[in-house]
Amino acid sequence: MSPQYDTADAPVTLERREGPYGEVVLRRRPAGGAASKGPGATGDAVYEIIANGCFLMDTSDGRSERLLVDAALTALPPERPAPALLIGGLGVGFSLARAAAEPRWGRIAVVEREQAVIDWHLAGPLAAVSAGALADPRTEILHTDLVAYVRTAPHAYDALCLDIDNGPEWTVTEENGGLYSPAGLAACRARLNPGGVLAVWSAQPSPAFDEALRNAGFTGVRTEEIAVARGVPDVVHLAVRGA
Repeated sequence: MSPQYDTADAPVTLERREGPYGEVVLRRRPAGGAASKGPGATGDAVYEIIANGCFLMDTSDGRSERLLVDAALTALPPERPAPALLIGGLGVGFSLARAAAEPRWGRIAVVEREQAVIDWHLAGPLAAVSAGALADPRTEILHTDLVAYVRTAPHAYDALCLDIDNGPEWTVTEENGGLYSPAGLAACRARLNPGGVLAVWSAQPSPAFDEALRNAGFTGVRTEEIAVARGVPDVVHLAVRGA
C-alpha cells in the first residue's frame, strides 16, 4: 500500500520514464519522523521508486532489504569460501550495499531490468546508497530481466536474494508471476549450487508460497519478519537447495 502524506510532505517527481515494462518514476519527499531518520535515510530527503503506479520501495528504512542478504548468508554453511550472490532487483540499493559491506561474499551480481533504475544509481541521487558498492570489484550489474535470467544464466550461485515485487502474490507486472510458479521456482533451484539459499522479499507473509517452495523441492523453508510502522510485517522467505 502506498504511504500517506501531509500536503507539506507531498512527494516531488524527479523523473518519469517509459520502458519496455511500463512506467517507472523516481520521487523525492522531505525526510521526517522516526522512520525517515532510521538506518538507510539519505540526508534530508527520502527517495521513492514507483513502477506502473505501484509503490515499490523507498530509502526511509531498509532493514528488511538488509535482512534479505544477511539471512541468506547466515543460512549458508560457514565454511563455504567466497559464496557467489545473485541479487534480483537493484531497487534503492540497500541489499547491494549490505552485500558489498560483507567481506565474506565473493562475486555479487545484481540483475535489474529497468535502465532508469540503473541510471539513478550510476549518476543520480541513489548513488548516495550504492556508490561504494558499485565501485567494489566483486560487483556486476546485469541489465536484463530476472525471470529470464534465472532460466538461462551461465553461472550457478550460492545465494539468490530476490526483491523485484511487493511479494509473490503482489507482482509489479503480470510477467513477474512466472518467477513464483512451479517452473520459476524450479529454475531458481537449478541456479543454486547444492546447499545454496533462496531468499525472497515480501510485503506480507504467504503460507501458500512457503508450501510452493516445499513442493519445488526446497528444504528448510521458513520466514523471518521485520515489523513495520503500520500493517503486517515485511517478510523474507528462506529455502535451501539440498546437497
